[in-house]
Amino acid sequence: MESTAVTSLASLWDEVFGTQPDPDIWVVIATAVAALAAIVPHGVWRLSRNAITIAHEGGHGLLALLTGRTLTGIRLHSDTSGLTVSRGKPTGLGMILTAASGYTAPPLLGLGGAALLGSGRITLLLWLATILLVAMLVMIRNAYGALTVVLTGGTFVIVSWLAGPQVQAAFAYAVVWFLLLGGVRPAFELQAKRRRGGAGDSDADQLSRLTHLPATVWLLMFHVVSVCALLGGGRWLLGM
Repeated sequence: MESTAVTSLASLWDEVFGTQPDPDIWVVIATAVAALAAIVPHGVWRLSRNAITIAHEGGHGLLALLTGRTLTGIRLHSDTSGLTVSRGKPTGLGMILTAASGYTAPPLLGLGGAALLGSGRITLLLWLATILLVAMLVMIRNAYGALTVVLTGGTFVIVSWLAGPQVQAAFAYAVVWFLLLGGVRPAFELQAKRRRGGAGDSDADQLSRLTHLPATVWLLMFHVVSVCALLGGGRWLLGM
């Protein structure tokens, strides 16, 4: 019995941390097109943007914890906005990093995912994403947010446990393309809102108050991070 358990554990370890074959290039391109189809049309984006919001608020929450702040809760709203609340020093590096991590989280998560896929670790990516979603669920403080995270996490669990290798690969590539491509659009949306005089309490404006740098500097940083992540991640996904 003990030998069987050890063998099963070793097999699970190899499955999660081992490498899987890269999908055909047409699958990589098809998943990029599918991701664009979920991002470009405004009507579809209003729904799919919820996934970007999960990554955005998760980024705030993770950096709050890493910088020693106390994370008290995360809320996700049906208009795709969100709110992450943490306690701690209201100024300083920790607060700056926490505020800066929202718009940069989706593209950087996509870049990390592209690095994993580029090294053939499809299963590991799916498991890590599931673990992060479960950890985030613990901090969700409203019903809509909980439902959104449960549905997203449930999709990862189903694909990880029930789908075949080809479906897992296609799903993983689609998710990473979505984070890379979808991580570019929010900064442009924020720029448009600020041009119209809105979003006065945006992450860029909060960072401006914290650092005394113009909000446009932080907005430019969001653009640079998202575009560079897309270029770098795209090269890994395409095997270039």
